[in-house]
Amino acid sequence: MAAIGALVKKVWSIRRFLVLLCTPLVLLPIIISLPPKEGKCLYVILVMAVYWCTEALPLAVTALLPITLFPFLGILPSNKVCPQYFLDTNFLFLSGLIMASAIEEWNLHRRIALKVLMLVGVQPARLILGMMLTTSFLSMWLSNTASTAMMLPIANAILKSLFGEKEASKDLNRENEENQASLQQNKLYTVSTELQFLASTEDKDLMEEKEVVIEVPMDLKKEDEYRANIWKGFLISIPYAASIGGTATLTGTAPNLILLGQLKSFFPGCDVVNFGSWFVFAFPLMLLFLLLGWLWISFLYGGINLRHCRKKKSEIRMDAEVRARAVIKEDYQKLGPMKFAEQAVLFLFCLFAILLFSRDPKFIPGWASLFTPGFVSDAVTGVAIVTILFFFPSQRPSCKWWFDLKASNTENVPLLSWRRAQETVPWNIILLLGGGFAMAKGCEESGLSVWIGGHLHPLESVPPAVAVVLVTIVIALFTEFASNTATIIIFLPILAELAIRLKVNPLYLMIPGTIGCSYAFMLPVSTPPNSIAFSSGHLLVKDMARTGLLMNLMGVLLLSLAINTWAKSIFQLGTFPAWANIHGENITSLLPDVKNVTLSSLNKI
Repeated sequence: MAAIGALVKKVWSIRRFLVLLCTPLVLLPIIISLPPKEGKCLYVILVMAVYWCTEALPLAVTALLPITLFPFLGILPSNKVCPQYFLDTNFLFLSGLIMASAIEEWNLHRRIALKVLMLVGVQPARLILGMMLTTSFLSMWLSNTASTAMMLPIANAILKSLFGEKEASKDLNRENEENQASLQQNKLYTVSTELQFLASTEDKDLMEEKEVVIEVPMDLKKEDEYRANIWKGFLISIPYAASIGGTATLTGTAPNLILLGQLKSFFPGCDVVNFGSWFVFAFPLMLLFLLLGWLWISFLYGGINLRHCRKKKSEIRMDAEVRARAVIKEDYQKLGPMKFAEQAVLFLFCLFAILLFSRDPKFIPGWASLFTPGFVSDAVTGVAIVTILFFFPSQRPSCKWWFDLKASNTENVPLLSWRRAQETVPWNIILLLGGGFAMAKGCEESGLSVWIGGHLHPLESVPPAVAVVLVTIVIALFTEFASNTATIIIFLPILAELAIRLKVNPLYLMIPGTIGCSYAFMLPVSTPPNSIAFSSGHLLVKDMARTGLLMNLMGVLLLSLAINTWAKSIFQLGTFPAWANIHGENITSLLPDVKNVTLSSLNKI
């Protein structure tokens, strides 16, 4: 096995080298066959797209390529490329990551998770619902990967209390062996050693309880099947909930912020998308999707059984639920009373969310109207709040200290140290965002976006509602095999130009495309949360494929419903806005034969 593993690594390293070397050479004819500036920009974008999809280079390193290639090829000067890596959108995302670090530093997320599980109950279907609600809420503010890695050990601890470690894992040894082979054959996202440790072994520290051996039921096969299915349902619900929850806030996942940044690049006059308006649109969509996803997972894996819903539960299952309730309660009590630091972080977190939501919610005047218009953005709000974390004391301050001359002059420990922020904030995501914004700027300045718009004639006859469904399906399928961040960077310029050709509000296509790239449920390689859950050894590829297929379909349909109902009033999607019209006039001046398609079909929806 060791020799096979070494051979696989060698083959992969050779393949990666070939991709790095051959991709620029194979794509060279594009520069010759297209107009000079547009061809060069498309060449850079395609090279980056191949590197992103194959991960021949680290994603963040690929995102830095515009800094060198755009100036060398005469597409953009460096003084226009480099600022794209530090837009205010990047700082909004950075403030969210720092706030998440403070929450994790003081274990506030764990207290929230255990409290929710205590409230929902310990029946399998209820516990799956509790897991999904908790994971999605945490994923709105933490990264999807961190939320999944934190919740999996809790799920494992509860499952072992329900079924006992030996019985629950008896029929899973074979699956674990198959998964280990799959992990070597399929290139999964690289998960750090720390996260793998959290996802697989931390549960031993989470609860130190005596192993409970459950009496063997009469129908051993059915009981073992039930246990294995419940275990799978628990584990598969967590990464799915993390992906769904990340769509509810602008800072929840990188594609949402890429949309905001590219809107400012393509349509500087667009000001309808901010933290508050996005939350009003995306939060109800998240709740609907979570509810339907929970019903599907619970039905598929035995949490909800329509045949046996009226049958009395066996004593074994009732005893197991009592033990699970005791484990959750004991784990919560181990946290002790809420510390001053936790209270301070919770207060600042609530203030962070409230100020972002109320800055400019659109349906009512926000507090930003008290300042000069255009000066205060979401980034200003986020950075102002997280700055407090670095000097606010983690211990309750005492007034007596000021008047006691003999008191020791000990330094106050802040809620978050800069060293801790450096260690926990994924700085590579900041570079990845910047690469996307630089790519969008290159498309705009080189005229590539106009060239793309001129080649979308066949799609002008497609009804806008059908276009939304097609866009979401294509992107959801594409992101199953590529990073969702890379996917949205590639597709957003195309969607913006397609909307101009269809004469619909660009947000009508760009928002579904952005959210759709987070709906990657079918494969372990689709997202890091999927990979973490799969690496636990209790899931097969076919489990994720059959569950994720219907999840993808539900996501597409719910997104189409949302964009054609309440999103129309929030983002004024029923009209072609002036800020998009200016962009469209620029295209028309370069491409005179542009057909105007009315919004009559959109307004009839």
